[in-house]
Amino acid sequence: MVYLILGVGLWWGAHAFKRIAPAARAQMGNAGKGLVTALLLIAVALMYWGYGQAQGPVWWGRHPALVGINNLLMLFAFYLYAASGAKTWITRKIRHPQLTAVKVWALAHLLVNGDLRSLILFGGLLAWAVVSVIVINRAQPVWEPPSPRPVAKEFVAIGATLGVTVVVMVIHNWLGVQPWG
Repeated sequence: MVYLILGVGLWWGAHAFKRIAPAARAQMGNAGKGLVTALLLIAVALMYWGYGQAQGPVWWGRHPALVGINNLLMLFAFYLYAASGAKTWITRKIRHPQLTAVKVWALAHLLVNGDLRSLILFGGLLAWAVVSVIVINRAQPVWEPPSPRPVAKEFVAIGATLGVTVVVMVIHNWLGVQPWG
């Protein structure tokens, strides 16, 4: 459980570096990006390894209805993330589509994983996304929605969503987690 908690904590810390010490981060330039990337990769490795090692109480198990809801929420999360890059119509409605995608992803996983390790991992990342939105909105209270983009960008986002969904489901299945319910 320690590695899982360390991974989630390192994820928080690496992302907070820019907000906590903006001058130090700016002074580092591209080296700062490399440092943050390295810290995030270590955080992901710690979370993955820690999640696999962790044990604890289970409060609820997978239910077919919750798995179906999870899968629909995951489609929405992948779409939000893809839409962020393509700047589709939804990015003019939702200020932080990537962070919203993380929140939807975490909530979806909490629905089907009612154990302590899942609460630490997905709950910790959900809390990180919520706090990140609050911090960004306080630092930059005025938001200018992006200008409309060609409709073709919507199809790019939908295609990316479907492609990533298939890849993620295959990887989950390969890891021994049945994502289809």
